[in-house]
Formats: sequence, C-alpha cells, structure tokens
Amino acid sequence: MVEITPEITDTLKLQGGRDLEHCYQCGTCTAVCPWNIQGTFSVRSLIHRSQLGLVDFSDEQIWKCVGCRSCVQACPRGVDIPAAVRSLRRVISEVGAGAIPRSLRTVAANLAGTGNPMGEAAEARSRWVEEAGIRSFTAGTGLLLFTCCYHALDNRCRRVALAMTEVLSAAQVDFGVLKDGLSCCGESIRKAGKEELFTTLASSNIRHLNEAGVRRILVGSPHCYNTLKDEYSEFGANFEVIHIVPFLDELISADKLTPPAAVNKKVAYHDSCCLGRYQGIYDEPRRILNSIPGLELLELPDNRANSLCCGGCSGGLWTESKSGERLSELRIKQAIDSGADTLAVSCPYCLIMFEDAVLTSGYEGRIEVRDVVELVNESVRGGEATSLR
Repeated sequence: MVEITPEITDTLKLQGGRDLEHCYQCGTCTAVCPWNIQGTFSVRSLIHRSQLGLVDFSDEQIWKCVGCRSCVQACPRGVDIPAAVRSLRRVISEVGAGAIPRSLRTVAANLAGTGNPMGEAAEARSRWVEEAGIRSFTAGTGLLLFTCCYHALDNRCRRVALAMTEVLSAAQVDFGVLKDGLSCCGESIRKAGKEELFTTLASSNIRHLNEAGVRRILVGSPHCYNTLKDEYSEFGANFEVIHIVPFLDELISADKLTPPAAVNKKVAYHDSCCLGRYQGIYDEPRRILNSIPGLELLELPDNRANSLCCGGCSGGLWTESKSGERLSELRIKQAIDSGADTLAVSCPYCLIMFEDAVLTSGYEGRIEVRDVVELVNESVRGGEATSLR
C-alpha cells in the first residue's frame, strides 16, 4: 500500500476527491457496474480505500473504470465516482505514484506531439476534407463542423464524417470546416488523468475557434459534444454546441430533410453512454431511425438509461480487455439475439469497439455496425452507401 502524502491528498480533493466524503459504502456502485456482468470490479472497495488513504497505485483496477456513469445514476448520494477515479489517475500522472499503462503513455505522447491519438501528422486531419471538396469555415458561416480525431483519421469512421457532410448538404445546411489549427478535444485523455495535457489541447482549440469567429459548433462524437459543451467553459469558451443526432432530428421534424428511399434492415439502436446517460438524448435517434422507410427498429435488452457501455470511454479504447470479458462482445451478442441484422450507433468509439467485437466474437457476416447518420444518408442517396473509402 502507498502512504498518502499531503500533495497526493490535495490532488485527490482537487479533482473529484471531495465527493468521496459523501460515500457511505452501500455497494450500489459495484452492483450496477457493467464490468461485473462478465468479470470482477469492486468499485466500492476502490472508493473505500481512497477514503482511507490506502490506495495501491500499482493496482490495475484503477484503469478499469470507463466512465459510463451507471454508478452515478444509481448512487443514492450522487457520488461522481468517475471523477473520483480520474483524481486517482491524476495522482499517478502528476505525482508519479504509480505506472501509467504503456498504451496510454503512447497516446499521450501522440496527443502532445501531433494533436491526435494516432500520431498522424497534423495536416492529415483535413486530408479527407480536401478530397471531398468541403468548403472552409469563414466568418458568417452558419455552423462549424468539428470532426472527432477518429472521424478525420480512421478509415472506417471517416465514412461517417463524409455521410454527415452529404446529409447536411442535402438539407441545404450552411456549414464549413477549419482545415488547420484544431486538435483532439482532449476528452478521454483528461479522464485518463492527463489534466495538463487536456488543458493544453482545450486552450489551443478555444483560441483557434475564437480567432475564426466560430459561434455554433456541430459535432458527430458524443465525446466531443460533452467536452466542448460542458467542459470548455472552464477555460472561458462560449460556444453553442450541437450533436448531429438532435440536429438531424430537428431537420426531419421540420420537413427540411426527408429520407426518401427504403433501407430494408432490422436495426437495434445502442445508446451511447456519453449521449445517453451524460446528456439524456434517447428519443431523437429513435425518431430518426423510424423516419427511414423500410427500416424496422428493434430494442436491445439494456437500453436508454440502462444501456450497456461499449467499454471505449476514459481510455478504454486504447487499452486491452480480455476476450470473454469485453462489454462490446456482450453487446454484439445481445444485438444478434434481438434479431437485428444491423447495430446502429451514434458515436465513433462505439463504432470501433463494436466492429472489433464482431470480428473477435466470430459474428462477421451475421451483423453489421452502422452510424445513424450513415443509415440516413443511405436513404438520402437512394439506397447507396457513402462513396468515400
């Protein structure tokens, strides 16, 4: 065990540790934690050891939490357990009380060096924009389309980004992109304990957004949505931030966008933690899917506020879980058992996690994973998928 020094105690209190005082060890958090469906993770024990100042900072359990907020939702005292876990990770990162997983160290180095978790050159972020011929944001443009690192740089997720632009163009929405200057929003690396790096990324993005005269931002990632909407204000940002799902729902409800062609699929919708439990957006994606001709919408057994996490948030996308314990594999099994041939998502992390789970579970060819925007665009394009590969 590690003896807590005043420096460590101060860091814990600064970043969520004060909330630990409200926990009375009822164990509800452990009961609802999704990791305990197929494995073992005693959230209660981790919190209790934190209360007592007896944290073993070499314990891999500190890196288990993916911030899904199932525990917060169920806690009778509303203890923000993910924030408390983040404070433990900050102690490791800033005070050196333990070791950071190698994969997270690599991601942090990439973010510090090139502004994205993959380590791609900064200019690569806008390459797809130039290939697709999307216009640059200028003063007076209605909306800035802020693309997640994975929408910009991951081959699969990039098709979702293009689908967004095609749907927005079909609805005659005035939007543009910034081709230079922007970096990762910093959401997941902050939850992994790298507060100083997050501050650097956020401050740089806010400066570039302000210099460009941006007032309204449209995002496709719930992670970017939460961060730009709820966390950048800590640094003086004052933007209106909108996620693509409620934005499309409004366009469809106002008859500014009508999916015309049939998409004959049995679709189960997965509620992203960051769009659902974090922001309460549940009805909008279902209304969108129900507006598409030919599409049959199915419900998964764990849905809406009780949705099962994909396991990708708070650094989970960058760390490895044992096969047989992965939340994403369980979710894919649930989707197949529901009779769906398509699992619809509204988050790039969910898309990556579930497509990987299809392969590792041996379900390739039995189910596909699609973003809600892709399904809308397929209807708009007359039954064709987006053209960018």
